Amino acid sequence: MDLGASIAAVASAPTLLEGMRAADGLARAAAAAGGDAVPTLRSTVRTADPLTAIAAVHALGACADATAGEALADLLGDERPFVAEHALDALRLAPVVGRALPALVGRCAAGGFPGMLAQRTLEHWAVQDPDRVRAALATGIASAAGIEEQARLVETVGLVPGAASSRLLTSLASGEVEQPVAVRRAALAALGEGPADDPGAEELLLSYSRCVGPLAETARLALHDLFPGPDALVPDGPAVAQLFLHADVDGQLHQSGRGDTGGIATLLVQLGDALVRQRPHGARVLTISRTRADLAHYPLGRGQAALGAPGAATGHRDLGLRDPGHHYAGVPLVGSPQGIARAWPARVAARRGIRRILRAAGRVDAIHLRMADVGSMAAAEAARELGVPFVLTAAPDPQALIEARDTAGTLTRDGFGEADLVEHLWFRDRLLRDLAADAAHLVVLPRLEVAGDLQRLLGIDLSSRGVPVSVVGEGIDLTSVDRAVREVGEPALRTRGTATALAQLEDLLETLPPARRALPVAVSVGRLSPVKGMATLVRAWADDATLRKRCNLLVVGGDLDEPSDDEAAELGRIADVVDLDRAASLGLLLAGHRPNATTAAWLAAVRRGDPASGRPPGAYVSASLKEEFGIAILEAMGVGLVVVAPDGGGPATYVADGQTGFLVDTSSPAALVRGVHAALDLAAVDGAEDRASRSRAMVRSRFGIDAMAAALADVYDDVARLSGAGRVAPEAVEDVS
Repeated sequence: MDLGASIAAVASAPTLLEGMRAADGLARAAAAAGGDAVPTLRSTVRTADPLTAIAAVHALGACADATAGEALADLLGDERPFVAEHALDALRLAPVVGRALPALVGRCAAGGFPGMLAQRTLEHWAVQDPDRVRAALATGIASAAGIEEQARLVETVGLVPGAASSRLLTSLASGEVEQPVAVRRAALAALGEGPADDPGAEELLLSYSRCVGPLAETARLALHDLFPGPDALVPDGPAVAQLFLHADVDGQLHQSGRGDTGGIATLLVQLGDALVRQRPHGARVLTISRTRADLAHYPLGRGQAALGAPGAATGHRDLGLRDPGHHYAGVPLVGSPQGIARAWPARVAARRGIRRILRAAGRVDAIHLRMADVGSMAAAEAARELGVPFVLTAAPDPQALIEARDTAGTLTRDGFGEADLVEHLWFRDRLLRDLAADAAHLVVLPRLEVAGDLQRLLGIDLSSRGVPVSVVGEGIDLTSVDRAVREVGEPALRTRGTATALAQLEDLLETLPPARRALPVAVSVGRLSPVKGMATLVRAWADDATLRKRCNLLVVGGDLDEPSDDEAAELGRIADVVDLDRAASLGLLLAGHRPNATTAAWLAAVRRGDPASGRPPGAYVSASLKEEFGIAILEAMGVGLVVVAPDGGGPATYVADGQTGFLVDTSSPAALVRGVHAALDLAAVDGAEDRASRSRAMVRSRFGIDAMAAALADVYDDVARLSGAGRVAPEAVEDVS
């Protein structure tokens, strides 16, 4: 297809996703035309259609031509912020444009998502022309208005190869010229990137590492980055890594439901344990999440050896990642935890930390990535560098959300540019598709039409892929669910944990007016995030007088004391509907995040109701705008609750509509209300115990965590066999014995 026809295909596409897919054809046409395409693309960028304008910006990048680079440099100052932002990214593929460097450095210093894009472009350009990029960064550091801006530019210097970069970083870190702690810390960390072999840099890091405080912590980590560790014996058993970078994931799931710590954290903890059970002889699972820099653990390597015995002068322990078992390894990130949407600036620090962990493990067969976020982006970069293959769960996010909102009319072509500025829809779509193209194996969640959905949403044709694809459903820990059902139903069997959980639930229910305590409970568990639809559910319940009089609404999830920005925004949307100070008096209970075991006990209690008070059995409601699979829904079904769930994605493959639950259009408040009424009716009819048993049996037969682990273990074995066991490159590990 020629250039004009390709532009017309984007502009005339009937849906947003089809327009985004047509943009691939436009990029190919532009690459074929080279510089000849630039005048037409310059004109196309000026269109009033944001989707076509963005497509034209990236087509300019695909030209890989000097005149295209000049055109993109002009667009850095475009009055439409979304055009300027995409130009930052597209310039990465163009030859170095000298006059664009000050603007790129300025955007890098400013941080945020645009800062990440600018930094990534500067990193690519540094390979072509390190001297010019370094000079621009040095000028920016000298003129930066604030400490954080300086620190971001210093971090970027570490990505520029050459001895001059090491000298600049050493000067900034050494204190020869007084610098703020944050700037010196950034310089020390950047020296760990090893822009050049420099004995002076090693000496400086060693001197700092013998001290105490944040600079010492950073210096020790940088030493481990420079000198990963001895080539020690690694067990022969399988080894796999999995990650979620937006929370501190612990084995007890104490943070479940707080911030972005939702079903994914629960899944990784339970799956890691199950994978070790699948391969009991020498299996290793590394669950990687974020942690504070002062809580970082250190693998034994040359940096620590130089300080003495393992752990000497550090106060920390060896990670022990070469021992069999399920390990939790932290990527140290400075600052407070950031939600998925705001974590993009952590790309370099995340890549550094993930690389450090993979090296410490000695051999990793595969790393499993699951979403289009900065963690997967950084992990894929580290994995490529170390020769570790990665597996990708190709869940269509944000694609399914784009389609749903396009269909509902809440996301339009006219509004796409502004929405993209906030949600980075184009970038995340491209990132997920790039990860899918590079993955050693694709894992697909069950859907009613797997092949058709992947073709429509991701542009992936399963029939033509050379890379293996496996359909694997997610799973839940049946042991904890069964324990909750058993102990809630038999008071004599209750452990202290279950008794405490039930007492907490009763205390919460006691805050209701006496007249409401005998009403059934509709419960929803999940993060306080727009995509989970908690505010939508509250509005649907509050606006329908009949439903509000019929049941209480219990929302479990979110940090109510110190909410993240996303949580605060969702709480604000709830407060627009219900006065939070009077919520309980109206029948709305906001419980905040609870440990996984507590939540399981609460779900079992809601399912049973309370015969003593006359409270009937309740129901579970998921108001998620999209749900790729639905761990919380499965857990609710696992205790026998009737569920209300989205009518697309994963739930449609396991909820028997009208029998074990109801599939509804969760974008429609009226449909949600009808679904909750129907679920409460079904929960109260004769034969409820038989229905609950069927629901639980379905979960047990299809979605136990051990079944999921067995399927994924086979995937990882295949990847290891085809890739030569995914060993870290020998040159990445130094023997200092």
